[in-house]
Amino acid sequence: MNKQAITGMAALATLYLGVPALRAADDKVIWLDEMNLSQAVSGWGETQAKKTVANKPLTLRGKVYERGIGTHPPGSFRIALDGRALRFKAIAGVDDEVGKQGSVEFIVMGDGKKLWSSGVLTGGGDIKPCDIDLKGLKFLDLIVDTTPDGYTLDHSDWADARIDYQGDKAPAPTSAPKLGRPHNPPPDRWPAADQVFDKNSLPDPADKDEADTVLRRVGALIAHLKTLPRCPDLKQAEQRLAGLKTEAGLLESGNAKRGELLAEACKLRRKVAFANPLLDFHRILFIKRHFCPNEEVTGNHMCDQYFGFNAIRGGGLFVLENSFSDAPTVRNVLEKSVCENGRYKGQSFTSKDGFLAPELSFDGKEVLFARTEIADNEADRKRYSGQGSENNTYKIFRVKLDGSGLTQLTDGIWNEFDSCYLPSGRIMFISERRGGYGRCHGRPVPSFTLYSMNADGSDMVMMSPHETNEWQPSVDHNGMVVYTRWDYVDRGFNQAHHAWTTTPDGRDPRAVNGNFSPNQGARPHFEISMRAIPGSQKYMGTAACHHGQAYGSIILVDPLMPDDNAMAQVKRLTPDQLFPEAEIGTHGPPANYAAPYPLSEHFFLCVYDKDSRSDAGTDNNYGIYLVDAFGNKELLYRDDGISCLDPIPVKARPVPPVLPHKTAVGKPLKPGTKFVPPDPKTIPDFGTVGLINVYDSIYPMTNLPKITALRVIQLLPKTTPFANQPFIGFGDQKSARMVLGTVPVENDGSAFFKMPADKPVYFQALDADGVAVQSMRSATYVHPGETLTCLGCHNSPTNGYSMGQNSATALRRPPSVLTPDVQGSKPFSYPILVQPVLERNCVECHKKSQAEGKKAPDLTRAQGENNRWFTSYDSLKNFAFFWNNACFDEVPDSKPGQIGARNSKLYQMLVKGHHGLKLSKEDLHRLTLWLDCNSDFYGSYEKLEEQKEGKVVCPSLE
Repeated sequence: MNKQAITGMAALATLYLGVPALRAADDKVIWLDEMNLSQAVSGWGETQAKKTVANKPLTLRGKVYERGIGTHPPGSFRIALDGRALRFKAIAGVDDEVGKQGSVEFIVMGDGKKLWSSGVLTGGGDIKPCDIDLKGLKFLDLIVDTTPDGYTLDHSDWADARIDYQGDKAPAPTSAPKLGRPHNPPPDRWPAADQVFDKNSLPDPADKDEADTVLRRVGALIAHLKTLPRCPDLKQAEQRLAGLKTEAGLLESGNAKRGELLAEACKLRRKVAFANPLLDFHRILFIKRHFCPNEEVTGNHMCDQYFGFNAIRGGGLFVLENSFSDAPTVRNVLEKSVCENGRYKGQSFTSKDGFLAPELSFDGKEVLFARTEIADNEADRKRYSGQGSENNTYKIFRVKLDGSGLTQLTDGIWNEFDSCYLPSGRIMFISERRGGYGRCHGRPVPSFTLYSMNADGSDMVMMSPHETNEWQPSVDHNGMVVYTRWDYVDRGFNQAHHAWTTTPDGRDPRAVNGNFSPNQGARPHFEISMRAIPGSQKYMGTAACHHGQAYGSIILVDPLMPDDNAMAQVKRLTPDQLFPEAEIGTHGPPANYAAPYPLSEHFFLCVYDKDSRSDAGTDNNYGIYLVDAFGNKELLYRDDGISCLDPIPVKARPVPPVLPHKTAVGKPLKPGTKFVPPDPKTIPDFGTVGLINVYDSIYPMTNLPKITALRVIQLLPKTTPFANQPFIGFGDQKSARMVLGTVPVENDGSAFFKMPADKPVYFQALDADGVAVQSMRSATYVHPGETLTCLGCHNSPTNGYSMGQNSATALRRPPSVLTPDVQGSKPFSYPILVQPVLERNCVECHKKSQAEGKKAPDLTRAQGENNRWFTSYDSLKNFAFFWNNACFDEVPDSKPGQIGARNSKLYQMLVKGHHGLKLSKEDLHRLTLWLDCNSDFYGSYEKLEEQKEGKVVCPSLE
């Protein structure tokens, strides 16, 4: 080896060992932890100097670092170098404080170009040294990015982070200016062919270049169009295609004439695409709306994108005229409109406002949309901080397509949007009126769920008391409402946000598919914008992500296919775009498609931006496209200054069947009548639930105790705005709850009982000892006067049943009434339910053992760690059962006999015998009840000290 190589290796070794290399006498150093970190962006918490994001010492693989910063994805830190910087040096890694959890990609950018990447680093895994030349650069961006497993526990350290520089002025942090977006490269990874609806949309190795690809896909398009009714004569197009293919075969790859060939192929593609007989309309309704900026707090999140305080000026409601011509025009629907009622009476709406979620009536003559004011001063556009504002939240309006009849339908402090016409004449929409906040956010994020109202805005009724979020209802061909629900019952925040269905009066909510995905890479992460496809039983929607907006890849979902909680029911229409967060990261990678409106299984309108990036904010520029399953895309309209969204064909469409209304609230008005509020005394405060056979289960319930009762547990909406404030119990970001009571199960497995209305609940199947054998992990509910019927325990969502068709024992008697459980279970209270049991049976013995020097857990009610719980509660953590992990549980589904007390060390210890301890039947029941119900400490999010004193604190949103 030559001397030069040895010297180079020595220098490299010196760097990696952390010994400073020789520098010129006038070189200086500034450490990152010396800088003003207020300019640093952290996806959770705040970037810390010399500490982790959790405010603990920076520690990587056992070594504590005195210098550096701790942060969290999606995060960034921009530093102005002004050409004086020499090198950036650091050690990158996931901090030891999260153990083997967390995964992060560290990225260094210089003047918009990637200079270095760590690749994916995981907790307990590798750490990566970084030493980068900065000479001549103006800006340095230090980025920590999420990976497909989300951003849970991604505690990211830039340890020993420093910049060597020259001159008197040190590098300093700065806010990043808008940067032009680079063009997205062609996809370098494609999904499996069996997941794709039509394989023509995939690359073909036989294609020499894009010209061959276009010709191949035009051929597939022509072949399909010829199968459609009313298809025009395409002989000339076929002849032209044949000629172009012949020409392509004679031209080698790289020949300059292939560029001309591509242009001709694209002209032919457009002509054929516009000959589609499904294009029996010429106008398209849409809105203009900016893509929200990068940070989740400003709207780059599946929830935050729909808050009025995150709206950006420049939007509006428009119609594209002559859409399939060479000269389409745009008309502003609201240009001459004046609001005719409500708080905005006499006002006009302009591009100074924010717009969201248009929907066209069945006759194609009227539009529902959401609109919010935007304050002149940015400081006045405040997020929620306990109370909303009527001036920065979306309200629902109605207007005729010609701009007349502008009417306000909703008002107040709540965001209300995503309205849709029901066949009965009522309107379903999304509202925050139910109250409560999300459980996993480091900022106030109000929850929103399904509501309905009359067409004039009267008689608002909560259709869903679900305690997490729901989105975008639409009506399918059977008259059912398909929408998206975030199912967050005792599972990870990233596990389940997918399609559900319900009746127009809100009965019997059921997951369509994927309710227990084994991991977030197995299927679409967030199914949104779901619509029924004409002439098909399938739905079309967007595969988007949790940590981003409703953009991604377009999919088909077939609810009649058996569900494998993966891709069995899902086919990809746009395989050139992988699923955000499931297959590619967030806050950076493309999210090219959104808002599909299906014309058939093969054709749809949508918005598209081939160079989109989820961190590009208003630089993204989505245009309206006609897209097909073969991979063809035709631009119809683009505004270079703002994105388009939600294209809808302007034409009448069939009215789906009106399903019978079977609840005591929200009744449709008869034609020509006005709404008269019903007498509250006539509305029951309960519904009935019929269970045909608890043993009719997806998972066999054999070799297990006989089921004798059902326990009904209510999930309580979160009333405090920040994640884990307070920690309800051991489980991360889990719901407070209370036991409403139990009802008997007959020998044939049937049950029939009354249940309080408008309470989100889940059921547990109990044995004769009152111990849970199986437990739901989705919420359901009943409305006043409703009868909810289910076949069994975790039965298939596609199976329905009618009570009149069965001779189940329970259905031949009056409904049971819930039997309340013991004190301390409604609401849950460890100090009332469990601590007295420990003091009656365990504390003195444990104290005696401790005095003898034995390791007996402290089971007293002394203040525990961080003063949150009792010492006894902390001591029982390793003996209890609880669903944990904010992202995914190790067991994402509940298996019979493997949940609750039955799967806890404490119960097994007590059953086998613990030093001769003999618990009374009630005391044992109290412990098993606690273990079955997630082993929580608090039953309410408020008045914690009163709860610790053993007082009953009723939840304010009960």
